Amino acid sequence: MTAKPRLALVGTGSMGSLHARVIAGSERAELAKVIEPRRAVGQQVAERYGAAWAPDLADLSDVDAVVIAAPTEIHHGLAGQVLDADKPLLIEKPVCGSLAESEEIVALSEKRGVPLLCGLLERFNPAVRTALALTHQPVHLTATRHSPYAPRIRTGVAWDLLIHDVDLAIQAFRGAEPTSVQGTLGYFHPDSVTGAEDVAETVLNFGDGALANVSASRIGQRKVRTLVINEVDRLIEADLIRKDVTIYRHVSSDAATPDGRGYRQQSIIEVPELITNQEPLAAQLDHFLDILAGTADADEERRRILPAHRVVGALFAGR
Repeated sequence: MTAKPRLALVGTGSMGSLHARVIAGSERAELAKVIEPRRAVGQQVAERYGAAWAPDLADLSDVDAVVIAAPTEIHHGLAGQVLDADKPLLIEKPVCGSLAESEEIVALSEKRGVPLLCGLLERFNPAVRTALALTHQPVHLTATRHSPYAPRIRTGVAWDLLIHDVDLAIQAFRGAEPTSVQGTLGYFHPDSVTGAEDVAETVLNFGDGALANVSASRIGQRKVRTLVINEVDRLIEADLIRKDVTIYRHVSSDAATPDGRGYRQQSIIEVPELITNQEPLAAQLDHFLDILAGTADADEERRRILPAHRVVGALFAGR
């Protein structure tokens, strides 16, 4: 593909509007079409970025690839239409709102030989990329993703939030899938859809004693996004909101301070330079464009989608 790829964007909600800005601002792609059933909203976004507007996916002949940022509950039908049209697809996480539907879409992508990238955006967070690059032999990981309640999000917290950090845990353990998954779901908010959980607490066992504790909540009173990776001799801590990384090494312990009034410990603290400062959504788009250009491995990217989906799916098995 030598010409600048023409992209269609499906959905102009909170994430869709961000995708529109990033695509339109890219030097490597063109926002050619905005697909949104709400005419006034869709046309407004399309006009802002010089794109065409369409109410549905009926005609994709004038675009090279598609980005889906529509509500999760309609992902399955939309993704099927895009892949049936043989158009490469970047779809917001999760692929679908159930493991079975997600597996179906990934299988369809593979069968038709069409690239598929799931928008597990935290992979492209500068703090995450730096922390994972510094990680050598993790033994215990703790990830926390808490948010205040957002009425617009109808999907339960496991598919909406937890999946991000489950994916990061898998990446930290070099792509290994957990050998066992234990989890508890909590249902608290009166405005949540019936069956949509508000809190998810999980423990993932990666074998040889390696563990990950992943916590997600949408009834928090402040936004928290932290990733802590423990190795035997050091701790790597990433704040995904501030986008910074700190490394701690404990070096000594004294029984008491010289004045006898307390205990003293000594640690070395390092603040490494981030390997990139690129906006995560722009970095994700660049990776998608690399896949279209053939400079990134589409098959490998497809294989990386389902492990986190399988973990989240396991939380609902038998329920």
